[in-house]
Amino acid sequence: MIVRASRRDVLRFGTATAAATLAASTLAAPAIAQGAWPNKPIKIVCGFPAGGLTDIFARAYGEAISQKTGQPVVVENKTGASGAIAAEQVKNAPADGHTLMWTIATTMIMNKVLFKKLPYDPDKDFVLISWMDAGHLPTVVNSKLPIKNLAEFADYARANKVNLGTYGSGSYSHIAVEALNRHYKLNMEAVHYRGEALMWQDVAAGAVQGGSGSFAAASSVLQSGIGRPIAVPTKTRMKKLPDVATFYEQGVTDKAFQVQGWVGLVGPAGLSKEIVQKLSDMMVEAGKSERIQKILDTFGIDNAARDRVFFEKIVAEEGPIWLDLVRGLNIEPQ
Repeated sequence: MIVRASRRDVLRFGTATAAATLAASTLAAPAIAQGAWPNKPIKIVCGFPAGGLTDIFARAYGEAISQKTGQPVVVENKTGASGAIAAEQVKNAPADGHTLMWTIATTMIMNKVLFKKLPYDPDKDFVLISWMDAGHLPTVVNSKLPIKNLAEFADYARANKVNLGTYGSGSYSHIAVEALNRHYKLNMEAVHYRGEALMWQDVAAGAVQGGSGSFAAASSVLQSGIGRPIAVPTKTRMKKLPDVATFYEQGVTDKAFQVQGWVGLVGPAGLSKEIVQKLSDMMVEAGKSERIQKILDTFGIDNAARDRVFFEKIVAEEGPIWLDLVRGLNIEPQ
């Protein structure tokens, strides 16, 4: 079924961009052979709400695909069940390259542990196309506390009751609390929120002593000075916070702080290798554009899109680690 692009659906970040996208589709259409890919609009199903990082990535990279192929690209937000609703829809779509999914590691990996039964098989129902860095997730504490690094944080937590906010049960920030408890033999409590906004508000108010989350969401407490970053995960420092040492540099070598969260573009299983490679190449090229580099800078993300080979490698290597980390939370599957 042809997906017709409405005024709202056509990817745009301004009137000029929308006009350029539509003009490109009009000019390029005659050059596309009958039956060749793509021969109709491309739909990207995003399992998370409009305005979030996953959605913004989908629209920015989707626009680049539109400009490259000459076909409109429409983003459809299909939220719910940690991306499972979107995954089921894309799983059942024709594997012709006209329906794709923008998703995250939770949907493709952690949901295996978080749900008793899924309406899709993450390992068999999709083909991996392009991986994108979801960014460092710094741990930030209220700056009124006498804490500047992890060692001071641990000393404070031994002498005081400490609650750390998370943006959801089973999330990276939840894993971070438990990993810190293990390493320092602490008994901090994880306070779960539905998303980051309320969590950072409570960090600012002192209702919780700190939390872990995205640089962009934490920017309000960081810029105001009410929040102080004390560590960033992965082995490399964050470009936006170059003076903040990593967990690894501070002696916390738990694997929880070495694996990388990601956002990814996938398609239904059976999608031809030729189309997968074309899309993979388009994504890597788009990631070098000035526009996407600006988005990455805004969100404090250091790496743009990588190709399908890198995506397959990181899922194979880090997927089992993520599963063990989530199992260690002892969450009752839904």
